Amino acid sequence: MAVDLQTLGKAVKAAQYRQHRTLDTRLASIGSTLAQWDALRAIDNAPGASARELAATTFQSEQAFGTLAGRLVAQGLVDRSKGHGRRIEHRLTAEGKRILRAGHEVADSVLAECFEGLTAADRVSLLGLLHKLAARPDGDGG
Repeated sequence: MAVDLQTLGKAVKAAQYRQHRTLDTRLASIGSTLAQWDALRAIDNAPGASARELAATTFQSEQAFGTLAGRLVAQGLVDRSKGHGRRIEHRLTAEGKRILRAGHEVADSVLAECFEGLTAADRVSLLGLLHKLAARPDGDGG
């Protein structure tokens, strides 16, 4: 059976949108947003990383990540410090680590709900297919 690729693309986007909307709504209960929690997660995974590195990890532009990081600093969740050259390094504060941990609990609950209709084998297959797609070179020649 042939699958219309635009329908497939829209289905992937709809699933992602539902997941993100639910995560964003539930993360509000701990005083965070999906973008903020994702940034905290990226910083925790790479303490001392630059804004450029963190922007790439969180799928944002450097400018957007810089604005977000500024808000996280103002909220007392992230510390910035001068690194080598013009590099600015990022690290979580104790409060940032607390919000990150609380966010993990929220995300685990939301994601369990999002994927509850799939068997364990379905989840393995889906993950494998998504990794396969993500590993392909970009369409812009990169």
